[in-house]
Amino acid sequence: MQTNFTPAQLADPHVAESEAILRKCVHCGFCTATCPTYVTLGDELDSPRGRIYLIKDMLENGRAADMETVTHIDRCLSCLACTTTCPSGVDYMHLVDHARVHIEKTYKRPLKDRLARAVLAQVLPYPSRFRFALKAAALGRPFANVLKRVAALKTFGVMLDLAPTAVPEPSATAMPGTHAASGKRVGRVALLNGCAQPVLKPEINEATIRLLTRLGIEVVVSPGEGCCGALVHHMGREEQALAAARHNVDAWLKVADEGGLDAIIITASGCGTTIKDYGHMLRLDPAYAEKAARVSAMAKDITEYLSTLDLPAQDPRGMTVTYHSACSMQHGQKITTAPKQLLKQAGFVVRDPAEGHLCCGSAGTYNILQPEISQKLKARKVKNLAATKPDVIATGNIGCITQIATGTEIPIVHTVELLDWAYGGAKPTGL
Repeated sequence: MQTNFTPAQLADPHVAESEAILRKCVHCGFCTATCPTYVTLGDELDSPRGRIYLIKDMLENGRAADMETVTHIDRCLSCLACTTTCPSGVDYMHLVDHARVHIEKTYKRPLKDRLARAVLAQVLPYPSRFRFALKAAALGRPFANVLKRVAALKTFGVMLDLAPTAVPEPSATAMPGTHAASGKRVGRVALLNGCAQPVLKPEINEATIRLLTRLGIEVVVSPGEGCCGALVHHMGREEQALAAARHNVDAWLKVADEGGLDAIIITASGCGTTIKDYGHMLRLDPAYAEKAARVSAMAKDITEYLSTLDLPAQDPRGMTVTYHSACSMQHGQKITTAPKQLLKQAGFVVRDPAEGHLCCGSAGTYNILQPEISQKLKARKVKNLAATKPDVIATGNIGCITQIATGTEIPIVHTVELLDWAYGGAKPTGL
């Protein structure tokens, strides 16, 4: 793609990076075939290629974002299916990240949108606030339909619909501390506690700690660690995201420097994609560039790490598992075979759904901010999953778990819960 940025514009390293990304696009349109919003809406501007044109026009002309550009960029799930498909290596992730930051700096959203986004940014990344909000949602749930009929309050009605009817009690595993390896210690890792996941489904990290410690791995939940920053990063709130990244870099490197770390284990693939990008996010920060790159290099999805261990094959369990590959897992981190191989090795029959490359519609806060598109994608995903006739659905991301669970009676659990069960742990709840 030909670009016409001025030398003054290219002096900005963010613009220079975006210009280099834009120049790689050859207009081939392969991305349209795998883009969930284009497949759903059929609008060229809701495809990666269309959004690239909008971003180019906005950045090249040095203008503030307008409503049309914001509308189509907001509809992007950041699923990154386009990057898997692209034959030219267009780094769409960092291009759309830059566009979102530019939007937040130059576009004044309507008051109702600003309020909804502020609530999400100030609640979801903080477990105690999120837990309180979910418990309070029980009082507002009867009014959800009324709120959804009022344009200014629709987003809050959607939030009430998505809130679970029961909130688990806090888990002891969420507290900072060290979980000793059983028997001889063969490794030491830090485990990302996270923000939303330990509130919604604490059993995921509980299963992870049980499994790893049985395998001889010491697990550290780092004091001072917090939200990875993914939620606000994808909302264009870059300063908040970078502050979260710096905070975690400091926390994990303190643990690494004190006792060594083989890896930083992540059980939510949406977080994993962001943490593996810390090195890029903080590349211009002289105080953190090298440290962030070090953290990114240590970040591993739990299935990625387990694949490096010598796990014995288990007897068949007679249970069929359909594996839903989260977008952040298959497109963001390029982890496609490890989870399925681990499940097969653990004795499960593993099936793949049709259209496995398409997003389920969760995508962080997307199912709240873009509920109509999200619902269509969820229905499509659930139909494809159900067609495989599984006993259980497995996936590696809390957002996918909560999204898909609202559309089917088939149990859905984290991959690590099944692996923990197969190797001597507790049977996942609901099976």
